[in-house]
Amino acid sequence: MRILSGIQPSGKLHIGNYFGMMKPALELQERGEAFLFIANYHALTTVGDAAALREGTRDVALDFLACGLDPERTAFYRQSDVPEVCELAWLLSVVTPMGLLERCHSYKDKLAKGIAASHGLFAYPVLMAADILAVQSNVVPVGRDQKQHVEVTRDIAIKFNNQYGPVFTVPEPSIRDEVAVVPGLDGQKMSKSYGNTVELFGDPAETKRRIMRIVTDSRSLEDPKDPEACNLFALYRLFASPDERESMAARYRAGGLGYGTVKKELHGKLDAHFAPMRARRAELAADPGYVESVLRRGAGRARALAVATLRAARSAVGIE
Repeated sequence: MRILSGIQPSGKLHIGNYFGMMKPALELQERGEAFLFIANYHALTTVGDAAALREGTRDVALDFLACGLDPERTAFYRQSDVPEVCELAWLLSVVTPMGLLERCHSYKDKLAKGIAASHGLFAYPVLMAADILAVQSNVVPVGRDQKQHVEVTRDIAIKFNNQYGPVFTVPEPSIRDEVAVVPGLDGQKMSKSYGNTVELFGDPAETKRRIMRIVTDSRSLEDPKDPEACNLFALYRLFASPDERESMAARYRAGGLGYGTVKKELHGKLDAHFAPMRARRAELAADPGYVESVLRRGAGRARALAVATLRAARSAVGIE
């Protein structure tokens, strides 16, 4: 089974990214032949600064390797190092109905957030389809809210295969039902666009300040509290063992527990969880040649598949 996933280098990764995408992506290494790419072409729809894109791409590479990505088991690469996807996107675009793209939720959502409309923003599902189909992926893990992305890819692949012959593997979405929704500092979903994040490898002092700013209700120290209605507890449970979660929940319900105490305990657990990864990241940052070699090797594995796929697609449409 070949599995593909990707992430945009559009800002500093945070603990919401870690539990929502990174940790599940790292677990793919145990399930099959894994491909993971840094979607720097896609990031161009929202990142307009060249230096920021280069830095973001480097940061994503360091973050994933520090968090446990094994380049021997996962082909890890920059999207731009597999240029075949761009030509393949054009071949796919000629069979993609406009109505299919007009129905995509993410385009409308991004416009609603103030991102300028562009052809790239509108047509990026076709490029995403090329990413998936280039390596003939069988499975694409996504959150339930992203299922439409894979459905669009399936529609495009089926339409191409029906018109030109069986060139592409039609992928299946793998819905990550168990992925935790990670609340941000304000209780909304943690997101760079809301400015409510805790960075994975941010300044330690700033990380502590952010945790101490997590919004809670106005109940006093003496009052019993409902852990299931508390976004602070929702964050704590991500880092705690089952016994620790149960104990903390009992302390909530009993009263006499202040939110400041919980924040300090959360900070301690978060710091301990990421400390080995932080040290590993520092080692990797000091050896940029190694990181570059990992990305190049991963791109080589992906290109071997993409070249064969593109050759088959070119032949099918009559270009070769």
